[in-house]
Amino acid sequence: MEKKGILIVVSGFSGAGKGTLMKELLSRYPEDYALSISATTRSPREGEEDGREYFFKTKDEFEKMIAKGELIEYAKYVENYYGTPRSYVETKLAEGKDVILEIEIQGALKVKEAFPDTLLLFITPPTAGELRSRLVGRGTETMDVIESRMRRACEEAEGMERYDYLIVNDDLGECVKRMHGIIQGEHDRSFRNREFMENIKKDLERLKGEE
Repeated sequence: MEKKGILIVVSGFSGAGKGTLMKELLSRYPEDYALSISATTRSPREGEEDGREYFFKTKDEFEKMIAKGELIEYAKYVENYYGTPRSYVETKLAEGKDVILEIEIQGALKVKEAFPDTLLLFITPPTAGELRSRLVGRGTETMDVIESRMRRACEEAEGMERYDYLIVNDDLGECVKRMHGIIQGEHDRSFRNREFMENIKKDLERLKGEE
């Protein structure tokens, strides 16, 4: 049976370790997954390459993509657009790869509307105290920014129950194994195998008629 890729959206609190988790998942199982690359109108940072970290677009190019329906979802943050190009995702799914989008809740729900079979995963640390410790431990942000991220986490927590699975990121290795297991198990869900079920029903009817 030909494996069809699943579209997976990963969201979670800032500081939950989503980026580290994605990198580890892709390095352990490179044949199974593709990380979706977003389009953005922001300028490339040092060391970033077009088509690797992001597809870098001008504002005009991005707005044309919106008008042509070439984005699954998009949003504007601090004067820059960010969005998920449809063609890249559909190509990788057709290749049988499970495609992972790492986006926030509003975008996740838009993707679910466009692709109802999308698997939604929410990453959280074991406790709110641990989340705060991780944000402080980064040492890259002021206390004001940390407080604003904690306030944002309170808002994001309201949407957790809209996700299919909650994944607690306590031990990285265990978390990656658990996440891989959840995704692989999803391939066996009956609604993801409609074509197979229809074919086996037809074959059963045909063989019954030959008796």
